[in-house]
Amino acid sequence: MHNHGHVPVMRERMVQLVRPGVDKLGADAVIVDGTLGAGGHTEYFLRSFPQVRVIGVDRDAASLAAATRRLAPFGERFLGINARFDEVGEKIAQADSEICAVARENGVAGALFDLGVSSMQLDQLERGFAYRADAPLDMRMDPSEGMTAADVLNTYSHGDLARILKTYGDERFAGKIASAILEERQKQPFETSERLVELLYAAIPAATRRTGGHPAKRTFQALRIEVNRELEAIEYVLPVITDALALGGRALFMSYQSLEDRIVKAAFKELTASTTPPGLPMDLPGTAPKFHTVTRGAEKASAQEIEENPRAASVRVRAIERVEGQPDFHAPRSQR
Repeated sequence: MHNHGHVPVMRERMVQLVRPGVDKLGADAVIVDGTLGAGGHTEYFLRSFPQVRVIGVDRDAASLAAATRRLAPFGERFLGINARFDEVGEKIAQADSEICAVARENGVAGALFDLGVSSMQLDQLERGFAYRADAPLDMRMDPSEGMTAADVLNTYSHGDLARILKTYGDERFAGKIASAILEERQKQPFETSERLVELLYAAIPAATRRTGGHPAKRTFQALRIEVNRELEAIEYVLPVITDALALGGRALFMSYQSLEDRIVKAAFKELTASTTPPGLPMDLPGTAPKFHTVTRGAEKASAQEIEENPRAASVRVRAIERVEGQPDFHAPRSQR
């Protein structure tokens, strides 16, 4: 097998985490890979579990096509779907495919969401995700729709720019950078990344530049999250995918930044809470939580894995298992 650019982060652990649900459903086990990317995790699932079938979701048609070619040797065991990952419930509900029919009948054995931007997209310079090369300021994971990073820079108010830089990029100099962007765009609209990177070098004090990593990193992250509405998609998919789980099925979330992890943590807390009024000795009928968390807090990659695969350094993994109730496939709240 030729190398597809990177080894999937914590792939052994992902297999361990989904195994109980896969074992329980046996020949009817379907795994959803909500962030297919290059297809690395999916390939590992298909190799590790000879009877499992995988539904892979990606909003980027080019990524999906490349991963589908890679997974062709697995034949009918893989189905690719071009959609934003929070649409997976309704896609499974509507799709005329045997894999989706099996998932509807039994629920999903396991689901994986490897959040953030794929290294494959970062490597495609013309997509404008990376700040190390001059490229059009696009940053859309689905290049066929929605606003680009240039649109954000050229049209957002000072307040909105400062807010996204602060909230999504944790940028200390958000207000200062927003002022510089407004001043610059009056001379000429932003089109490519080099001009933005130069502006950031000028706006961020030298002392901070020496210690805080690349000065463009936080701004580029913030723009990418805004353009792709990434945090909103995570909020929407959590109820969709947990509702789709079979009894014993598990949903796994890999986050690379605290914003993503915070959303997952809060949702898990709500899903695993009993609704019995406090003070009663046991759960009233119908109030016991339908889910249990599998991971204690957020799991991190081992030192050895981080050494072999630097992308694993910031990953936080959380997993949840359905212990009560029946699977249900539905559209995200945004469309209800």
